[in-house]
Amino acid sequence: MRIGLLGTGPWARAAYAPALAGHGSLEFTGVWGRRPAAAVELAEEYGVRAYDDVEALFADVDAVAVALPPAVQAELAVRAAAAGRHLLLDKPLALGVAEGRAVVEAAERAQVASVVFFTTRFQSEPEEWIAEQAGTGGWFTARAQWLGSVFTDESPFAESPWRREKGALWDVGPHALSVLLPVLGDVRRVAAAVHGPADTVHLVLEHATGATSTVTLSLTAPPAAAGADVELRGAAGVTLLPRSAEGAVPALSRAADALVTAARTGRRHPCDAAFALRVTELLTEAETLLGKDVG
Repeated sequence: MRIGLLGTGPWARAAYAPALAGHGSLEFTGVWGRRPAAAVELAEEYGVRAYDDVEALFADVDAVAVALPPAVQAELAVRAAAAGRHLLLDKPLALGVAEGRAVVEAAERAQVASVVFFTTRFQSEPEEWIAEQAGTGGWFTARAQWLGSVFTDESPFAESPWRREKGALWDVGPHALSVLLPVLGDVRRVAAAVHGPADTVHLVLEHATGATSTVTLSLTAPPAAAGADVELRGAAGVTLLPRSAEGAVPALSRAADALVTAARTGRRHPCDAAFALRVTELLTEAETLLGKDVG
């Protein structure tokens, strides 16, 4: 499968380009970016073509991988799907429900495969744990914390405009939801959403299984407090999401595997654009409640 990369920023360089270049079933074909000089630089590093016209890239590939801000991703994903290209996307799918739904509808019309890269869902130990807990059932409650320390000199994402504007809810909220939903079922209602320090938010979710979960999200936690944890409590006892030693590149390689399989078989992957749209709907619901929070 020939695949092109849209994006030239830190995430494209650290994860997407090496994962695509090292994948045995993909032919990394070229790079397009909003900054042509950066596209040339990244393309030269991997010995592929730099495109100054995204439609020309679409014409030369079977699939695209998108490492761009979500507002930009959604529009380009619709155009790529309309061109008949399979989609390897990043979370969040979009920053609005209408934009996310447009991606889903475009993929369905064109009958192209889509996989959205929720990192934890493609790391081997967490993936196995999620499947095991979903099969166990009987969960009473869950607690999830996704705490980052992004806006520091050491972080490559410190100057990310969309992260500064949208905060933890939209950046790490998708990760938490991607773990909770397959285990506890869809969210019937975001029961509460309140602000914490800086961009920190706290959510209470009611799930279709009758379980409830609490979620704490932050990009502004002290570095010593950063980390991700999920704890489940139910009839089977207490269990914790295992930590993974894998970085983003191996996980993204598995996401690419999933896209190749979905494109070949026509079977939807659980982390497709439709799942990512549901996450977007829940984030939007939480954001609406946060707008009413005066605390």
